[in-house]
Amino acid sequence: MTLYAIKPAFQRLLRPLVYKMHAREITANQVTLFATVVSLLLGAVLVLFPAPLMFICLPCYLFIRMALNAIDGMLAREYNQQTTTGAILNETGDIISDAALYLPFAFLPGVVPALVVLTVLLAWLTEFCGILHQALTGQRDYRGPLGKSDRALLFGAAGLLVAFFPSSAHYLNVILVVAALLLIRTCYNRCRNAIEEKNDRA
Repeated sequence: MTLYAIKPAFQRLLRPLVYKMHAREITANQVTLFATVVSLLLGAVLVLFPAPLMFICLPCYLFIRMALNAIDGMLAREYNQQTTTGAILNETGDIISDAALYLPFAFLPGVVPALVVLTVLLAWLTEFCGILHQALTGQRDYRGPLGKSDRALLFGAAGLLVAFFPSSAHYLNVILVVAALLLIRTCYNRCRNAIEEKNDRA
């Protein structure tokens, strides 16, 4: 089970906003670039000012980022804005944003930086496995247990934990270990599914 399963309901809530954005000639690529730039800026702020209370910004923005990710996809599909450039911006923007938003946890006292870096690298690997699935089967794989939306929920909760209970930052190490294991499982699930679907079509 993954948060990606509720995406259709989330999209229905966003559709009126998408319609207004299209009416104002806002494109999918502009939304994608905006989300990436804001992610970089917020990440830079958290690195430069790694005060625990600052991490309350993270869950707020991660929710907005999920909405922006849904909006750019809807604009692209529903208003004939799908392009090769857009696909590249979407995939690269996601991994850049993940790194920018999650690496600042490494600057918190008590957190093992290597665990943060490992988690980010594994998050990148899950996206690579999803793209690999698309290359082999023609269908992008978003299955979990720790897909992009699930990571946003996890790290958003971690940001709240740090913001309201600064002394508990060292517990993030446990969360990161669990996240790493779930990311490895996610990679396995996506690769296994790609092999099974490819063999079924052979």
